[in-house]
Amino acid sequence: MTVAEPRTAAPRRRSGAWRRALRRDWPLYTMAALPLLFLLIFRYLPMAGNVIAFRRFRPGGSIFGDEWVGMRYVGMFIQDPAFWKVFANTAIIGGTTLVVCFPLPIILALMLNEVRRRHFKKIVQSISYLPHFLSVVIVVGMVYQLLSLQGTANQIVEALGGDPITFLQRPEWFRVIYVVSEAWQTVGWGTILYLAALTAVDDALYEAARIDGANRWQQTWHVTLPGIRPTMVTLLILNIGSFLNVGFEKVLLLYNPMTYSTADVISTYLYRVGLVSNNLSYAAAIGLFQAIIGFVMVMAANFISRRLVGTSLW
Repeated sequence: MTVAEPRTAAPRRRSGAWRRALRRDWPLYTMAALPLLFLLIFRYLPMAGNVIAFRRFRPGGSIFGDEWVGMRYVGMFIQDPAFWKVFANTAIIGGTTLVVCFPLPIILALMLNEVRRRHFKKIVQSISYLPHFLSVVIVVGMVYQLLSLQGTANQIVEALGGDPITFLQRPEWFRVIYVVSEAWQTVGWGTILYLAALTAVDDALYEAARIDGANRWQQTWHVTLPGIRPTMVTLLILNIGSFLNVGFEKVLLLYNPMTYSTADVISTYLYRVGLVSNNLSYAAAIGLFQAIIGFVMVMAANFISRRLVGTSLW
């Protein structure tokens, strides 16, 4: 007859395992402490401020608002036509950026994967991901130089017999300018992730495909793309969750009152309403609504991905 093990034995074993892991890997835990502290201070603690979306905030008063107003600010932005115009602009710009910028790194990574000259491959990689390290201010300054009335773009237009175009003052051009500049700045950096994923694809699969008579296109479709599918799905889910967070800095620097009709997005609208007009409770309600939409989209994308392709974040 065996004697039952005390209930406290299992927790003790787990505690001892944690101590041993901490002693063995303490440099790694020390390195992780600072990022975790950053997330705690700048990501999780500010969530408490969302309460002012339901309370009236007055400068100089309590940081959590002076009085409870319930859903008053939520009703205000739901009934505000200006907000829904801004929301539509955000969805259009964010959706277009996702559709254009998401597949470009995959295409470039597949093309570079076929390059056999290592020197040329490194040059293309360096040129493509260099814009990622440029600040938004520098990128916008380059855009202004290229698209001004005396810029390179208008010089080409005039050389072809056309009239100069005020690209930065015409609302119909803003979305094109934003998406193209975003693609130029991000495509190279995203390519690095897919090139790293391509190194994990088993070479034996390519050999088997060649034995079966598959050409390069068929090998790419049936071997390469399935091999990097987990990376593709993970990045797609993350991008879907954040596509409403259209770059605040770039839009703020590029737009002007003449392009508000197509350029004004939620982040710039919040800036004007919350900081310029000092209506922080109203801005907090809109920001909370935006966060909830993003959370729902991440959950939905993760669920659909798990059901359709069997790959998900969790």
